[in-house]
Amino acid sequence: MKSEPDSSASEDLGADFAQALAQGWLPIREVARQTGVNAVTLRAWERRYGLIVPHRTPKGHRLFNAEHVQRILSILTWIDRGVAVSKIKPLLDTPQPPSEPLENDWQRQRHALVLAVTQLAERQVDDLVNQAMALYPPWTVCEQLLLPLLAELQLRWQGQFGAQLERVFLYSWLRSKFGSRIYHNNRQLRGAPLLLVNHSDLPLEPQLWLSAWLASSADCPVEVFDGPIPAGELALAVERLKARGVLLYSSNALNLSQLPKLISGVDCPIIIAGPAASIHHARLSTGISTDNLTWAEDPLSAYRELSRRELI
Repeated sequence: MKSEPDSSASEDLGADFAQALAQGWLPIREVARQTGVNAVTLRAWERRYGLIVPHRTPKGHRLFNAEHVQRILSILTWIDRGVAVSKIKPLLDTPQPPSEPLENDWQRQRHALVLAVTQLAERQVDDLVNQAMALYPPWTVCEQLLLPLLAELQLRWQGQFGAQLERVFLYSWLRSKFGSRIYHNNRQLRGAPLLLVNHSDLPLEPQLWLSAWLASSADCPVEVFDGPIPAGELALAVERLKARGVLLYSSNALNLSQLPKLISGVDCPIIIAGPAASIHHARLSTGISTDNLTWAEDPLSAYRELSRRELI
């Protein structure tokens, strides 16, 4: 497949491109940074649905202005309301929201995924998630599809025969799926990685892998250790990896008396993530004194905290 002209950061962009930037036009990478919608998705919205029509330089590079950015933010608003991206274009010029309730496309997608999981239909699960990832930003896919899907399945799995079978099937697929994406992203990225550690008693923690995927999608190299690290060895891992930060994920309560020993010697920011952050919120707020330590309850709040601390 022929590559798009503006997909290469290393290409000599030419005088026309430089002149356009001087006039206030924005390259696609800057629009992706401002809106959170990656370049691949922006190109898909243009190519498939004509949602955005950027200016093109003679060499084919896409350029955007403030009106384009505002249009992208409007698209995200409709997406958050559950409208399928394929149905958004006529709504963008609607001065008032439609009076009739809109069909929630995210509910439809979640229903299809739940059905695929119950049938252990790996290819169907993969296809459904691939379709969402091709058309929506990672944050939106996580917020509107994957996290609600996990919550819905947790309710389904309570006391149901076959629940553990479905759980292991989905979690194994999820780790393989996002582990592969993270691996390929890491091959393209440079710099100190973010270290994510599964500090739960259970393997295959799905929200750990979603957190890793969100960070990786923000062009941050990540290393995932899908198992606890003994006290004293976390600092060793940080030293050897030269990690920019640590995210400790746990879905169960931590032994807070051992936490100072675990994080001793770690000289980079540390985020306690997952249900453990909710369980220990008060103690983490006041009981453990360190400027490096913060907390986040889910992958989305972890992403916000990583962004706030300029780790991604």
